[in-house]
Amino acid sequence: MNIAISVRQVRKSYGEFVAVDNLSLEVPAGTIFGLLGPNGAGKSTTIRMIVNITMPDTGEIRLFGQPMNAQLQQRVGYLPEDRGLYKKMKVGEQLVFFAELKGMQRDAIRREVDRWLARVEMSDWKNKKWEELSKGMQQKIQFISTILHSPDLVILDEPFSGLDPINVGLLKEIVQELRQAGRTIIFSTHLMEQAEEMCDEICLINRGVKLLGGPIREIKRQFGWHHVAIDGEGFEETLAANPAVTGITVTRDHTQVTLTPGTDPQELLQGLIARGARLTRYELVAPSLNEIFIRSVRESARQ
Repeated sequence: MNIAISVRQVRKSYGEFVAVDNLSLEVPAGTIFGLLGPNGAGKSTTIRMIVNITMPDTGEIRLFGQPMNAQLQQRVGYLPEDRGLYKKMKVGEQLVFFAELKGMQRDAIRREVDRWLARVEMSDWKNKKWEELSKGMQQKIQFISTILHSPDLVILDEPFSGLDPINVGLLKEIVQELRQAGRTIIFSTHLMEQAEEMCDEICLINRGVKLLGGPIREIKRQFGWHHVAIDGEGFEETLAANPAVTGITVTRDHTQVTLTPGTDPQELLQGLIARGARLTRYELVAPSLNEIFIRSVRESARQ
């Protein structure tokens, strides 16, 4: 397996505050990797160390097998959580300026600027100043500035904040296209639904400490299958009386049941049928990433 980023036993503190504590992770090349955690968990600090904005106190970070250097910087596109370009500068001029900093030639830059502005439906705003744009428009322009030079590694820190659902969908589509083209994407967020939809692997951190990591499927398997989606008739009373059922949630199209860990879902099914239930759906449901996130953070807080 090719590793795009290797973080080994990294620690970063600011005075007595430890922002990142003995963190290790590996990001496989060509994947979307979720760096997840609540606000203040240490995600942005970790990213700043990866792109060499700040240095770790101890530990080692390698990109594509090497310590960060000027050549590697050219292969990275970074969208920080704190947005902002030059307010009085026109959109097209800003994109050209940042692409030149990444070593692109001006003729190629102008073609790519026009292509990407058309892709995000902002061609008519090319000669507008940054300050004339809405927050969502500014976000799309900064996203373009991040990927314009075709970086091998794209780091996106809360990339969808300030965007409406249509533009969120557009940028998600572009991120998936980058992945299909072989790029590596680090996607940092505290919104688990977005991570579950997009990421191949994750690392969940809280208070600077890694709580869990790996492929999402394997993580869900570790947390067990304690939920069953049920639909049909004549099962409600039997469920309510079953001591193995610890929770019942009724949604618009099914009833979701939470079982005690270790309960055999087949025994519950057999019991329902034996008592006359007529079921049109009985389906094991994996725990959501949001549920795993909440459980992991709460357990770490008790330690």
